[in-house]
Amino acid sequence: EGEVTVAVVGKYGLEDAYISVHEALKHAGLEQRVDVEREWVHAENLADGYDGSLDDVDGLVVPGGFGSRGTEGKIEAIRYARENDLPFLGLCLGFQMAVVEFARNVLDLAGAHSAELDEETPYPVIDLLPEQEDLDDMGGTMRLGTHVTEIEPGTLAYDLYGGPSCEERHRHRYEVNPEYIPDLEEAGLVFSGTSGRRMEILELSEHPYFVGTQFHPEFRSRPTRASPPFVGLMDAVTALGGER
Repeated sequence: EGEVTVAVVGKYGLEDAYISVHEALKHAGLEQRVDVEREWVHAENLADGYDGSLDDVDGLVVPGGFGSRGTEGKIEAIRYARENDLPFLGLCLGFQMAVVEFARNVLDLAGAHSAELDEETPYPVIDLLPEQEDLDDMGGTMRLGTHVTEIEPGTLAYDLYGGPSCEERHRHRYEVNPEYIPDLEEAGLVFSGTSGRRMEILELSEHPYFVGTQFHPEFRSRPTRASPPFVGLMDAVTALGGER
């Protein structure tokens, strides 16, 4: 039916590192009957400010990952997407960096960050899971495997998943810091999916498509059953039709 270009902003420089993301984009394209061109963008190229590399793309995915290298570039890409109505999907670390970007640039919390990446941050909007505080063994203290997320009715996430809950796979230690949730929500960030006290899905209502998931929806995507957040991204991209 047509072709769309989706940028994937990451740091590894190896497409294989994000093979599940690429497959999930392909599956969502199949469902929408569009060819998806994936454009690799090195996060580090954006670290010193926006360089124009997203001007000609139709959507943006910021996938998961570990470590601080490339983080500022990911935050800059997310800022560009939020301010310019570029359809955006953030996964795991991408979800967390969307919270950091919002805290810095909407709440004006200069230096806000994840405590995982900056132990000295004055505003640790992303911090250790409550039960992790006394544990150090990285692999063993991860929140791993499939968990249920409860979804708020009347939200985009509810529409995407077609109901009040979803089951997706997790692989993370750090979490949205509960201290900052009231301020983030008051400023317009919607946490539409939760698991107990944990924030699992975020969205912005005044945006064509701005969605982040703490989990990894790409892991459960299949050619015959595309991942709902990726289908939503493709919906927004095709609806805009290059009209941003």
